[in-house]
Amino acid sequence: MREIEIKKSSELIDYESSINFMKSRVEKIQNKNSNELIWFLNHNHIYTQGTSASANDIIKKNQLKIIKTNRGGKTTYHGPGQRIVYFLINLNDRKKDIRKFISIIEDSVISFLNNYNIEAKSFDDRVGIWVTKSNKIKFDKEKKIGAIGLRVSKWVTYHGLSFNINPNLKFYEDIEPCGLRGYQNTSLKEIGINLSEKDFDEEFKHIFLKKLSKF
Repeated sequence: MREIEIKKSSELIDYESSINFMKSRVEKIQNKNSNELIWFLNHNHIYTQGTSASANDIIKKNQLKIIKTNRGGKTTYHGPGQRIVYFLINLNDRKKDIRKFISIIEDSVISFLNNYNIEAKSFDDRVGIWVTKSNKIKFDKEKKIGAIGLRVSKWVTYHGLSFNINPNLKFYEDIEPCGLRGYQNTSLKEIGINLSEKDFDEEFKHIFLKKLSKF
């Protein structure tokens, strides 16, 4: 496989700064002046609204800043305890299939969760990863543990995955996450799994790169 840089940030990264960084890096990848990149990071408390978001996604305004962004998708929450994985991947060198690339991200999260006896799945009508059962305890209704929103520029992807390790889930209560009414979010901590961000990064990286190598 071609070399992919892995970047891991332990400090909280300003959302708008991360977007500017990715835009610059995408241009360099397009011009063959830089390697592809997978970036693990955290943002401070913030709501972001993708290209298909609407004002109705905000149920109740609170103290958190709301930022319009150029990723796909609707409104979601980011904050400490939620690990972000940004994928700056050149699909010109692979298959030009965005849906398949999203499926690789989803399948990687599902495989990761399966290692902890957590059953999860994706749905054709709503992007993301949904937990259905944990240690043989089935939920009354599936709960979302990971959201995906991508942007593609000349077949180079950026933005990516947000995965709930141990964020404060109450911040989801003031929005309709991803525009979906009547669904709840969950986290590894809520399910009873204590995992460090470092361990998540390493385990998810190996799973994703293995699946990507076949793409």
